[in-house]
Amino acid sequence: MHDIRIIRDNPAAFDEGLGKRGLEPLSSALIALDDARKAAISAAQGAQERRNALSKEIGAAKKAKDEPRAQALMAEVARLKEEAPALEAAAAEAARALDERLAAIPNTPKAEVPEGRDESDNVEIRRFEGRGRIAGGRQHFELGEASGLMDFETAAKLSGSRFVVLKGQLARLERALGQFMLDLHTTEHGYTEVAPPLLVRDEVMFGTAQLPKFRDDQFAAMPGSAEPGAPTRWLIPTAEVPLTNLVRESILSEEELPLRFTALTPCFRAEAGAAGRDTRGMLRQHQFTKVELVSVTAPEQSEEEHERMLAAAEAVLKKLDLPYRVITLCTGDMGFASQKTYDIEVWLPGQETFREISSCSVCGDFQARRMDARFRRREGRGVAHLHTLNGSGVAVGRALIAVMENYQNPDGSVTVPSALAPYMGGITRIEGPHA
Repeated sequence: MHDIRIIRDNPAAFDEGLGKRGLEPLSSALIALDDARKAAISAAQGAQERRNALSKEIGAAKKAKDEPRAQALMAEVARLKEEAPALEAAAAEAARALDERLAAIPNTPKAEVPEGRDESDNVEIRRFEGRGRIAGGRQHFELGEASGLMDFETAAKLSGSRFVVLKGQLARLERALGQFMLDLHTTEHGYTEVAPPLLVRDEVMFGTAQLPKFRDDQFAAMPGSAEPGAPTRWLIPTAEVPLTNLVRESILSEEELPLRFTALTPCFRAEAGAAGRDTRGMLRQHQFTKVELVSVTAPEQSEEEHERMLAAAEAVLKKLDLPYRVITLCTGDMGFASQKTYDIEVWLPGQETFREISSCSVCGDFQARRMDARFRRREGRGVAHLHTLNGSGVAVGRALIAVMENYQNPDGSVTVPSALAPYMGGITRIEGPHA
């Protein structure tokens, strides 16, 4: 969320940032809303100050036995008291209008982010060839269905489209991938493992900017009859939501920073904007598993932390020996809360293309302002908003797809990567139950 004071101080820079995202200038409209808010607050405060002053005058009039004046002053106090609720409501409404408008505006990009309209303007910065990019081969759902270990038909009977049932060795391979990533990030990259709630409140979703803009992409869990009047809670679309909000409404000490959290959780997305896209297979599911990385830093640390987070996500694919590339997203393709985003795209031979498997974003103080998350600087140098970062370390379902397609054999079996051997109980090949 943006700070109206910063917008007032440098409206041209704010409008330039929005322009890079393809948006019209908004500083004038926002400053006008802030002026209206200030005027409404001033009117309410002025009326209260007048009431306080009149109360003193009433006392003086009564002391002077000037009853007519005392009565006139009391009448004016009564009038001001009657008007007070409307003035206070007007001030609250003006503040709400400004906050609502600010909450709907995306973060502005860092200066070095490439400008562009869509994914075609993203910039590749490096590649890792790994075991080499094989061309052709079967797609993951063809391999999975042929082995009898990946069942979309039964999943559709249970839950509808965009769900899957994994069985046997394939289910174990997915579990192994998640455990491998979690162990890697906690033992080698300094992240603290967290087991967060999967259901969160409105204000928590707002804090990381899933609400209000992306409401249609979320799954709401309505309160049951056992809790009359209970609030709606939301199934998390990613563990970024609860992990980042661990510091909400807090003032940390600078000595505590940086904080690094990781979690392996199910994630839930309605995919409202993905109609007709990736309808076959596991690429775009309503329920999927992901290892999330979240960092909370002082502003001076966030740029370096972004590179560190990217390296941690890349390490997963390097250890799995999977071919991938790293790209910087252009201004038109970045997420709502991001200042800068790196995507890691893994090679999928079945599609003969690269597909996203991780996004690592630095958000500056954008989320921290929405969460009221701050830190106290050393040596009494004041209080400032934290910087937050998040990234996939990585998407487990997509890693499963990548392993299946890159390690497939001509007979339809899948070789288990050596990095996963400690988690597979001696299984070296994924085969159907009747192999």
